[in-house]
Amino acid sequence: MPISSFLLPLRTFAFMAAISALSMSVRPALAGEFTVTDEKADMEISEVSRIYLDGRLASVFRLDDSTRYKTVRIATPQGRLDHTYTLCGEITIRTPDGRAETHEVSSSGILHNPDGHHFDALGSDGFTDFFLIDPQAPEAAERLPGRGEVCSAPIS
Repeated sequence: MPISSFLLPLRTFAFMAAISALSMSVRPALAGEFTVTDEKADMEISEVSRIYLDGRLASVFRLDDSTRYKTVRIATPQGRLDHTYTLCGEITIRTPDGRAETHEVSSSGILHNPDGHHFDALGSDGFTDFFLIDPQAPEAAERLPGRGEVCSAPIS
């Protein structure tokens, strides 16, 4: 068999290996991770919320009486210590007079070196404000005023 018949598969293999190496370098390297727990309050009927890290969807929480809390791990991209976060969602509560009332929540903040931290997603102001906090290191999460930019109104 001529040597040229071996060179074509070898060239193809080398080309495919180079393409694989390039495609792997396009993905951001992950530096670490942190966790977030969201828990349904007693007066909540249900909650669907999303957490974005640096403008990208990181996780979705769907809470109700059968799933009262959820903890997720979120990977952080390499090369940055601070990361922006946004929480968006809809929380349906039972009012004291028995009515169901849905609140759209949206807020943003900055996580300072979040790797290894555990954050709780908390609501305040009658379920209209939603933010992250690490009870062991409150300085790790900074709340920004206003609504989260990546959130949009749900389509019904």
